[in-house]
Amino acid sequence: MSIYELKPRFQGLLRPLVGRLHALGVTANQVTLAACAVSVALGLWLFFAAPSLAAFGLIPAWMFVRMAFNAIDGMLAREHGQQSRLGAFLNELTDVVSDAALYLPFALVQPFSPFWVGTVIVLAGLSEFAGALGPTVGASRRYDGPLGKSDRAFVFGALGLYVALGWPLPGWTGWLMPLAAALVAWTVANRVRRALAEAAQVRT
Repeated sequence: MSIYELKPRFQGLLRPLVGRLHALGVTANQVTLAACAVSVALGLWLFFAAPSLAAFGLIPAWMFVRMAFNAIDGMLAREHGQQSRLGAFLNELTDVVSDAALYLPFALVQPFSPFWVGTVIVLAGLSEFAGALGPTVGASRRYDGPLGKSDRAFVFGALGLYVALGWPLPGWTGWLMPLAAALVAWTVANRVRRALAEAAQVRT
C-alpha cells in the first residue's frame, strides 16, 4: 500500500485548475521546474540559514503544494498533449533533487543523525531510479511502497510540523531515520522484484 494510490482522486480535484492553466499557456515543464526551484530554495535556506525551528512549518505546507504541482504537471502532459522526452527526464530528475533538498535540513535536528538523514536521501534517489528502470525491462514505471515519494512526503511533512511546533523530540526518535532508511530500502527491493515479475508475466 502507498499514499500514491490516492493520486487519481487528488487529480480529479485539480482537473478544473489544470484546464485553466492550460488555457493560460502554462506548460508541464514549467510547472516541474518551478516545483523543483522552490523545493531547492526552501531546503537550502533552512539548512544554511538555520532559522528558528518554527520555519520547519514551511516543509509540510510546501510538501502539500508540491504534490499538487506534481499532479498538475503530469495532467498537463498527458491530458493536454504536452508529453515530451525532455519532460520525462525532468520529471524524474527534479523529484530526486527536490527530495534531497527538503530532507537535508533534518540533519540539523536533534536527535536525528546526519549520517542517517544522508542515507535516506541516497536511498530515496535509488528508489526513484529503481522505479524509473521498470520500462527498460519491459515493465511499467513502478510506484510500489512501503515508502515511496508520496509516503516520504507525508513522513517528513509530519516531522517538519512536529519540529515547528517546538515539541521536544525524545531520544528514541533518533531511530526514525534508520527506520525510514530501512523502509526505503524495502521500497527499492519491492520495485525491482515487482518489475521483474511484471516483465516475466508480459513475456509469457
